[in-house]
Amino acid sequence: MAVDYAVIVVYLAGMLAMGWWGMRRAKSKSEFLVAGRRLGPTMYSGTMAAIVLGGASTIGGVGLGYQYGLSGAWMVFTIGLGLLALSVFFSARIARLKVYTVSEMLDLRYGGRAGVISGVVMWAYTLMLAVTSTIAYATIFDVLFDMNRTVAIVLGGSIVVAYSTLGGMWSITLTDMVQFVVKTVGVLLLLLPIAVVKAGGFGEMKAELPTEYFDPLGIGGETIFTYVLIYTFGMLIGQDIWQRVFTARSDTTARWGGTVAGTYCLVYALAGAVIGTAAKVLYPKLASPDDAFATIVKDELPIGVRGLVLAAALAAVMSTSSGALIACATVANNDIWSRLRGAVTDRPGEERDEVRGNRLFILVMGIAVICTAIALNNVVEALTVAYNLLVGGLLVPILGGLLWRRGTAQGALAAVVVGGLAVVALMATRGILANEPVYYGLLSSLAVYVIVSLATPATDAAVLAAWRERLAGRGSEPVSEPAPAPQ
Repeated sequence: MAVDYAVIVVYLAGMLAMGWWGMRRAKSKSEFLVAGRRLGPTMYSGTMAAIVLGGASTIGGVGLGYQYGLSGAWMVFTIGLGLLALSVFFSARIARLKVYTVSEMLDLRYGGRAGVISGVVMWAYTLMLAVTSTIAYATIFDVLFDMNRTVAIVLGGSIVVAYSTLGGMWSITLTDMVQFVVKTVGVLLLLLPIAVVKAGGFGEMKAELPTEYFDPLGIGGETIFTYVLIYTFGMLIGQDIWQRVFTARSDTTARWGGTVAGTYCLVYALAGAVIGTAAKVLYPKLASPDDAFATIVKDELPIGVRGLVLAAALAAVMSTSSGALIACATVANNDIWSRLRGAVTDRPGEERDEVRGNRLFILVMGIAVICTAIALNNVVEALTVAYNLLVGGLLVPILGGLLWRRGTAQGALAAVVVGGLAVVALMATRGILANEPVYYGLLSSLAVYVIVSLATPATDAAVLAAWRERLAGRGSEPVSEPAPAPQ
């Protein structure tokens, strides 16, 4: 394992080095939080694919393939569909708004009265998303070093917190691009063909497994529908995803770069399901489907390749973890703390202080994420809580603001509160993993949004005029000194 260990150590050291490099570049709020809004199509596509394909998509996707066969691809497939929908229909408008958070968009659209409450919901979502990724370090480091769970979480989490705190979005962008390459080589180009060959090829896999393993809908229609509600719609409104859209240098980059990333996700989804199906042939009686990835890597891959594939799994976890962490800190600072203390955060002269403040918030939120991850143990439940809150509480007011002119601030606030409370109440009574919380939370949010919006005065014409100006790309924002746009 010495060669495998060396690969992992070099990879982790490289992540920290890029954090240090990013610190030297991130000199303004815009550079620190959204990479100066200067990413070209290559870096944008790679980093967007990296953030949406995390540990759940890699380890969990292979586990679903092990359990259900090819239809196990649906979870990651719906993530790709959501990213495609976001890129084609909404990304250009989102990028032109020149904001930093989803709550700022709601304030612009509805007149400045939805920010704190929506910020709290979005903060809870990003916090739990970061926690789920951090918990996954325990699985990977256990395979690598037979490491204690708490030590593994602290080690992996500390590296992500370090490079994210140092350079903000610039560091995260650079590390994500490396992570994208590592995942592509490790999972798609190495693990996928090796797993299929070791299982005897597709002919042997079909002979060994029941026919439902090759049924595209074998996982069940209700499960697929729930995945669409949670993950496809979740991709449309998550702060972690929007914050990457804000990094695009142009509308075209956001639209086409995101389309490439979404297409990549569809390929990654199918690859994970095939790897899991192959693992079912090789190891038909694993204790847990989530053990399939680690088992096939550990037992079937040659020295060196094994280290690279495990680095790919680590890359998947780190990319999602760092993206969720900076999103969590951005929301906590800009949407909650700054509003509660009544601070003005858009004056150019305060840029350096804002970088320091956002850096401090990443550090504080990172420590909170690590501590929460140590206390929790169920990744699936934590991830479900995050997406239920996001979709049930914020989907309707966000999409309503983009698509329906008659929506009002009162309707948006009512939708956030009622949808969020419905989700929490139903998770408490029906169970966290039940389908009802997101179903009824979303329906109640939609009903309240429409009824309250129609019952209250329309949004002020001046607010709507300013909103249309921003959507058209004519809004104002302090800009940094121009620099060559990374490709």
